[in-house]
Amino acid sequence: MEKATTQVGMDVHKKDIQVAMLTGSGSEWVEWTVANEPRAVRRLTKKLKRQAGSVHCAYEAGPCGYALQRQLVGQGVACQVVAPSLIPVKPGERIKTDRRDARKLAELLRAGLLTEVHSPTPEEEAVRDLCRCREAAKQDLLRARHRLGKYLLRRGLVYRAGQNWTQRHRSWLRTLCFEHSADKIVFGDYLLAVELLEERVRGLDQRLEQTAQSEPWAERVGWLRCFRGIDTVTALTIVAELHDFRRFHSPRQLMAFLGLVPSEHSSGETQRRGRITKAGNAHVRRVLVEASWHYRHRPAIGAKLRRRRQGQPAAIISIADRAQQRLHRRFWRLVLAGGKPRPKAVTAVARELTGFLWAALYLYPQHQVAKELG
Repeated sequence: MEKATTQVGMDVHKKDIQVAMLTGSGSEWVEWTVANEPRAVRRLTKKLKRQAGSVHCAYEAGPCGYALQRQLVGQGVACQVVAPSLIPVKPGERIKTDRRDARKLAELLRAGLLTEVHSPTPEEEAVRDLCRCREAAKQDLLRARHRLGKYLLRRGLVYRAGQNWTQRHRSWLRTLCFEHSADKIVFGDYLLAVELLEERVRGLDQRLEQTAQSEPWAERVGWLRCFRGIDTVTALTIVAELHDFRRFHSPRQLMAFLGLVPSEHSSGETQRRGRITKAGNAHVRRVLVEASWHYRHRPAIGAKLRRRRQGQPAAIISIADRAQQRLHRRFWRLVLAGGKPRPKAVTAVARELTGFLWAALYLYPQHQVAKELG
């Protein structure tokens, strides 16, 4: 006779872990709290292993990351990290505590109603965090430039000879003089912050270039760079954030994961579709929308794109060329014939671009494997 499975729900925090266990097929709770530190987790693992049958644990994805899961799995206890936004919620439930959250996870785990998050390997997580570090540095740089620009605006100093942060604009900044010493200090500090952040971004870009040229990233990054609007940073961000494309068995799955599909609230004969859901990975969605703006231009193969395509498979280049043709037509059909605002048209283009990327990173490798086996 097969032994029953024990379900364990854990509400994980920085200092401690609230544990709720449903033993076997019973309905009685066993609850306790352990410290969130390696030694206490090892004791927790030994206690769970003493249970009859197999043990399955679950906790919500959050700021504590995948460290607890890796500790438990490394010591022989099955554990899954679940998506918080997809946990079922009772409309009338108004009380939330750590104890209730842990119990709820164990009950839903037993019922099979939890959606597991695909956990990256430590190497994949490290490269993903490198991409996010660069993104954070770019945001800091933008804020620093805004601070300096608004400071100069309050002093009546506005650059009108062209775009900001060009060589001419920087030369103009160096010619500025201030009457008060306090203004000189503030201006110098703001300008220094901008220059330091620019240097930080350049350093991170170099590290990303080196990472993209190493295994296991080089091949997939090279494929994505065949597409218009996608260079090294964007390509590595997509690969590092999504890591295993084999889990998306259709382009619609990937589009939904990136939150690029329309929201819907339909009932009976009434159909209501709204803005995109913006669920899932916001980092990939952002870089795809940025890349999609390039498709408003007439299809062409420039010098930079031609260099990026050197040595890449002909099948991937063919997919990228079809994407250029289709997405350009799609953009202008939505803008001119459909009367859609350009940002909305670009979002639709990003959704279709996702399908082409899926074909490059999912279908092409499968075709190569089938070709080798056949």
